[in-house]
Amino acid sequence: MRHAAFALVLGLVAAPLGAHPHIFVETALRFEVNEQSEVTGVTVTWTYDDFFTLLILEDYGLDSDGDGRLTEAELDTLFGFDLIEWPEGFEGDLYVYSNGDKIEMPRPRPTGVSVENGFITATHYRDIPATPVEGLEVLQYDPTYYVAYDVTQGVSLTNTACEATVTDPNQAAAQAAVEEELNGGSMEDIFNEMRVGIHFSDTITISCAQPSN
Repeated sequence: MRHAAFALVLGLVAAPLGAHPHIFVETALRFEVNEQSEVTGVTVTWTYDDFFTLLILEDYGLDSDGDGRLTEAELDTLFGFDLIEWPEGFEGDLYVYSNGDKIEMPRPRPTGVSVENGFITATHYRDIPATPVEGLEVLQYDPTYYVAYDVTQGVSLTNTACEATVTDPNQAAAQAAVEEELNGGSMEDIFNEMRVGIHFSDTITISCAQPSN
């Protein structure tokens, strides 16, 4: 998640001293799974925390009456706001692996945006090259851990013969990894981006029932 408004929040500098998130995102993921038990795409839903929502609305000059509701014209302005900038090497904070090999995906397409009860919810779709569910792992995280993603809104599948399993991160092991990096690095290293977000990521796997003969 990188865009002009996000840069405003970062103060144009993405270099946290420690490893603690500043933006909190509740996530829902809906995977397209075909009859061959292959994943072919995913709809990603991000609901941003109330403080970040407020910053975005102020940055875009929206909701001037402060009632927490946007007009259709305002929603059109906000549509796709979190996908505007896509720096080289940025992967959309979504990582798909097949038997340990990373699957490259094209850029996402925005599909919707809403503001309810003081929270922005934005959705986008990402195509995934047809990949068997066996050996598939999906992780969602910001490498720098400036943004914390939590799959609290659930994981669903289009194929009813399949089911998803979400494994929470080992918080103790994640904190230990952060402390090791902090203690083992120089001051220059500490002031550079710490890439520890992977340790705090949920892990999603998918299994499908074998077709009956």
